[in-house]
Amino acid sequence: MSWFESLVLGLVQGLTEFLPVSSSAHLRLTAAFSGWHDPGAAFTAITQIGTEAAVLIYFRKDIGRIISAWTRSLVNKEMRGDPDARMGWLVIVGSIPIGVLGVTLKDQIEGPFRDLRITATMLVVVGVVIGIADRLAARDESGGRHRAAKQRKELQDIGVRDGLIYGICQAAALIPGVSRSGATISGGLFMGYRREAAARYSFLLAIPAVLASGLFELKDAVGSDHVSWGPTIFATVIAFAVGYAVIAWFMKFISTKSFMPFVYYRVILGIVIIVLVSVGALSPDAGEPAH
Repeated sequence: MSWFESLVLGLVQGLTEFLPVSSSAHLRLTAAFSGWHDPGAAFTAITQIGTEAAVLIYFRKDIGRIISAWTRSLVNKEMRGDPDARMGWLVIVGSIPIGVLGVTLKDQIEGPFRDLRITATMLVVVGVVIGIADRLAARDESGGRHRAAKQRKELQDIGVRDGLIYGICQAAALIPGVSRSGATISGGLFMGYRREAAARYSFLLAIPAVLASGLFELKDAVGSDHVSWGPTIFATVIAFAVGYAVIAWFMKFISTKSFMPFVYYRVILGIVIIVLVSVGALSPDAGEPAH
């Protein structure tokens, strides 16, 4: 991998990790459109450490409170009802599905799941799901001529059942094209949570899963001849800087705006990919154009 490739891919990772458009799909597609080799699941996982570092810094106060309260709740029974302590347990519970499936489906994630036909299909299907969830949330928030606005759930309303459902939605993002934030936020909207609450829990829930995945791939990559360490580290740093700016923008955006621009983008991109693969302009398997 060249330094220019790592710069572009780092920018793509940082720009798309927190938006509901699938960063893994965009890394895969950027390489395909540019005629580069597929950066691979290991590159994706390692650069995600950079974007998760941005989450750790942006939500540092929340994370500090949660870790402190959760740790104290281990020895102090009175602390177990504290909202921050509960959130610590809920993040653990919500991380179980992706942990189990990530290990079980490792070979599929690094192989067949990276087929562009699957990626394109997921872009379209999940885009439609996000659109439906967004419309339901908008209807509840605005009400209508014959109904009052409906109060949606807040972060403190999350229980074990909802935490597991969030976790299952997050696990679906193991397939490129799904989008971790898109799946978990739309899952939260379907369960009746406010946009900001769904997004905040989505970002918190991603921390252990992404860091564990990145460190796991890092362990396997150490000593390997298949990883260009200089460019990969450079891409990770770029992803961190860009990702931090995107989080700040996105948290403000979702408080007043619809997800529909992302829905239209996903559906159009997915259709374009399907057409290009169908006519032989893109190879579904290789990270380069078809010949």
